[in-house]
Amino acid sequence: MRVVNGDGPPPVLVVSAIRGLPDTSRTAALASGGYEHLGWGLDRHLLASIYDAVNANTVATGNYKKKPKIDPFPRPKPKGKKKKRTVADIHRMAMERQAGK
Repeated sequence: MRVVNGDGPPPVLVVSAIRGLPDTSRTAALASGGYEHLGWGLDRHLLASIYDAVNANTVATGNYKKKPKIDPFPRPKPKGKKKKRTVADIHRMAMERQAGK
C-alpha cells in the first residue's frame, strides 16, 4: 500500500531501472507484444534476418531447374492489430471509470 499512497520509490528511479533491463527481458517482451517475444532481443532478430538473407542469396545465385522452397526463420507473430485509440476514446473511458466510483 505504500506505493499506492505515494511513499514508493521515485519515478526517476523506476524509469531508470526499467531502461536498464536487457532487451530479452520479460518487460521488453510484453512491451513488444506479448510473451511470444520473450528472449527475442536485437541479436536474435539480426541473426534471423541474416539467416533469411543467406537463404535468399543461395536461391538467387544457385543454378536450379526449379528453385527450392526455403522457409524463413520462424519469428514471433503479433497477436493482431491493435485498435488505435483517439483522445475521445481515452476521455470516454476515463469518464466511465470516474462514473463507476
